[in-house]
Amino acid sequence: MKPNLSTAIQAALRAGEEILKIYDTNFEVALKNDNTPLTIADENANEIIMTFLRPTNIPIISEENRQLDYSERQHWTRCWLVDPLDGTKEFVKRNGEFTVNIALIENGNPVLGVIYIPVS
Repeated sequence: MKPNLSTAIQAALRAGEEILKIYDTNFEVALKNDNTPLTIADENANEIIMTFLRPTNIPIISEENRQLDYSERQHWTRCWLVDPLDGTKEFVKRNGEFTVNIALIENGNPVLGVIYIPVS
């Protein structure tokens, strides 16, 4: 298995474990600047994924990280694209319809992707 694929799979599985630990608790819901929900599950899953991906030395764009201006990333040939908890609204509703998404982008094209459904 390719090292980057193995890393992405491990990151998604571990993030999913953390998300499920929080799923049945009385977690708080905050609102981001764009009025979308944010939970401790989003933040914890993001930090877990960052811990796995940082050692690859490939830049990371994550929904839960500070958004970089295009001028900072316009010359990147590779990057990770991450949504640590896609479907936070569904997570809050506890309907099970949320995923962990990790993709590797090369020259503007996805070359690797992991979508993990923690409740499956």
